[in-house]
Amino acid sequence: MKPELRRELCDLALVAAGAIPGALLRWRLDSLGQVVASGMRGAVSAEFIANMIGCLLIGLVLSPTTGRPRLVLAVGIGFCGSLTTFSAWMLAVARTLRAGEGLAASGVLGLSLVGGLVLVNLGLGLGQVLQHQRRG
Repeated sequence: MKPELRRELCDLALVAAGAIPGALLRWRLDSLGQVVASGMRGAVSAEFIANMIGCLLIGLVLSPTTGRPRLVLAVGIGFCGSLTTFSAWMLAVARTLRAGEGLAASGVLGLSLVGGLVLVNLGLGLGQVLQHQRRG
C-alpha cells in the first residue's frame, strides 16, 4: 500500500473514531428533550448544549500549544463535527420564529454566538494553562 493511501486511511479512521461518540452524545442530548431557560423558551436546548460543549472542546483541542494533529482529527473534526451542527441551530431559530417569538429567536442567536465565542476562547486558554502545567 502506498504511504499516502495509508496516511489517508489512518486519518479517516481517526475522524470516524471521533465522529461516532460525538454523534451518540448528540443523539443522547436530543433524546433528553428540551431544557427551558427562564424567560426564554427554547433558548437552552439540546442543540445549544451540544454546540456549547463543542465550542469549549474545539478551543481546547485547537489551542496553539496543543499541536497534536491526530487529536485535532479525532476530537476537533470527528467528535465536535458530529456533535455540533449549524443546521440544528438554524432549525431551532426557525422554529422559534414560526412560533411568533422573534425576541426569543434573537436570544437564541445572540446567546449561541456570544456563548460559543466565550467558550472557544476559554478552551484556548485552558489549553495553554494545561500545556504550561505539563512543562512546569
